Amino acid sequence: MALTKNERRQRIKNRIRKIVSGTEARPRLSVFRSNKEIYAQIVDDVTGKTIAAASSRDKDVSGAKGNKTEVAALVGKAIAERALKAGVETISFDRGGYLYHGRVKSLAEGAREAGLKF
Repeated sequence: MALTKNERRQRIKNRIRKIVSGTEARPRLSVFRSNKEIYAQIVDDVTGKTIAAASSRDKDVSGAKGNKTEVAALVGKAIAERALKAGVETISFDRGGYLYHGRVKSLAEGAREAGLKF
């Protein structure tokens, strides 16, 4: 029996999470993509704390016009600004089982442009 789309993504996500984890010096940028929105958070897995978070539902991002890929780039810039304000410069990128393409790629490039290193 074939896997559903969500089961396949969950398997890929688990495979990625075995390798990618966030520390205090190099936290993890976690991405979640729904059909309408995109969410990003920077997590320290050792202490289990979220350092910074941003989404397309935030007031500064939700008013922006454009397609979902352009909005994802704005979310990447917003998460990078909040991370830099919290003292985080270097991160490890967790694409959450999604392909590095489209909105996920746009978010990552937006975060790189705003100053995050990964």
